[in-house]
Amino acid sequence: MSQPHWIAIDWGTSNMRLWALDGADRVLAERRSDRGMGGLEPGEYEGVLLVTLEGLLPETGRLPVLICGMAGARQGWREAAYLPVPCAPAGAGAVRPPVRDARLDVAILPGLSQSEPPDVMRGEETQIAGFLAGQPEYNGVLCLPGTHSKWVRVSGGRVTAFRTAMTGEVFALLTERSVLRHSIGPGWDTAAFRAGVETALMAPHSLPLALFPLRAEALLGGLTGEAARARLSGLLIGAELASAREVRAQNEVVLIGDETLTGLYAEALLRDGIRARRVPAEDMTLRGLTAARKALEAGT
Repeated sequence: MSQPHWIAIDWGTSNMRLWALDGADRVLAERRSDRGMGGLEPGEYEGVLLVTLEGLLPETGRLPVLICGMAGARQGWREAAYLPVPCAPAGAGAVRPPVRDARLDVAILPGLSQSEPPDVMRGEETQIAGFLAGQPEYNGVLCLPGTHSKWVRVSGGRVTAFRTAMTGEVFALLTERSVLRHSIGPGWDTAAFRAGVETALMAPHSLPLALFPLRAEALLGGLTGEAARARLSGLLIGAELASAREVRAQNEVVLIGDETLTGLYAEALLRDGIRARRVPAEDMTLRGLTAARKALEAGT
């Protein structure tokens, strides 16, 4: 394998993904680590990076490393302060953490912030930059579903506004920590998911009163574990879509995320009369890091 020209990294809370690229931005190697921000102290990042880069570092000279994600959080390697919107999603405000190994030239990209209403994102902005690198003229709404789903308005190559829904985290808390955990089982029931979505879309204000019946119906013998899981997911996603109607006041939404989750959101959006276009998140992350590197080199 030829010597990498630069390294792209998505360093999240739970894990890290690394790409080694040549001078034409072609991927030479790809590596992963389970040493995410959540388990690291600031002084440990360089060591984890060196282990992951084994065999890729040059004998002489410095290897550029560009990082997005939670490595730039306040509790990460070094804080990369948020850029306020409206702004381009990537390519400015990078910070350089101190390194001991002279072969490393590390830069960390910032996230984005919004003052009214208060909101922040870190990592998703790089996926947005990746999408805009392929469609720079896009004006509309992006949705990045996940633990903390982002609804993002984009215009003129810039993020103009965004909102965050904690849908994925609420789902995890309810299925793992609440009384509903006794009724939630593995598997999936598509009809139950659709029913949950439609209930929440029609009356999102009724969500607090729609949750405990999942437990009651299971106790009374009429609800399976897989149906309870799917209906809870539908209720939460449907309530999120109803809340986001003001943000997504148009006929199409672009979904950036993994195949399974964007599939659920696409189905739920269709039930609210909205077309959805799905884009894989991992492709957008690497494309966004590449776009950010070019912008940094150009000084834009």
